[in-house]
Amino acid sequence: MHSQWSWDALAGSMEGTCERAVEIGLSSLAFTEHADFTPWTLREDTEIPDAWRVLVTDGVLTPPELDLDGYLECLQRCRDRFPDLRILSGVELSEPHRHGHRFDRVLRAGRFDRVLGSVHSITAGAGFDEVSGLYRDRSAATVVRDYLAEAVRLVEGYDDFEVLAHIDYPIRYWPAGAEPYDPAAFEEEYRAVLRVLAGSGRALEVNTQVPLHPQIVRWWHREGGQTVAFASDAHEPALLARGLAEASAMVEACGFRPGAHRDDFWRRA
Repeated sequence: MHSQWSWDALAGSMEGTCERAVEIGLSSLAFTEHADFTPWTLREDTEIPDAWRVLVTDGVLTPPELDLDGYLECLQRCRDRFPDLRILSGVELSEPHRHGHRFDRVLRAGRFDRVLGSVHSITAGAGFDEVSGLYRDRSAATVVRDYLAEAVRLVEGYDDFEVLAHIDYPIRYWPAGAEPYDPAAFEEEYRAVLRVLAGSGRALEVNTQVPLHPQIVRWWHREGGQTVAFASDAHEPALLARGLAEASAMVEACGFRPGAHRDDFWRRA
């Protein structure tokens, strides 16, 4: 989430990311800014950036509205400076199935090239808790299953996004003392998400921040998934396209082939 006072820094980071794209030979990239409406209940030991503390009231963090004008201004600066680079606008909608009418307004105003749907928080008591915090009170397996159940509700409950982001998001925070993560332990739950996603005609994101396990991509193919998108979740220029070569090879081995832009959507072979 970004606020008006941070757009100058963000613009510099976006331009630096474009410079990195040109340097490594990417033909296109998308900047998918976050749009969040779900308030998070913070625990006493929850660490948040100092700039977010003004958003906390009585232990609840309420995300700010997306500054769409600021985002679009930064995007246009990048397009003006890098006319030969295909720069897509984008937004990642957090839990849009909970806030549909509010996100509808965001999409009408932004007219984005790329729209992602994602889950970052799950019901916890009377409020919502960010997924990383759930491991304090629930077993690792329960967190993953609860997350995937929420992902099904997302796909079934909101139509206006084209890519499901980071289906394995909880694995980023897998606790050190838990049994080693094995996607096979959650095959039924993963395939339930992939089945409804394939039936809706949308794409699965292969996010390389934590490399997506090949088995999940194989299940996506078997459930009839047609399209794969890539994301490096690069919050700083140096991380752009990290792991992209390895992810591309893995996705190709699972039965998908590049589209018109090798760094854009890949299609079922």
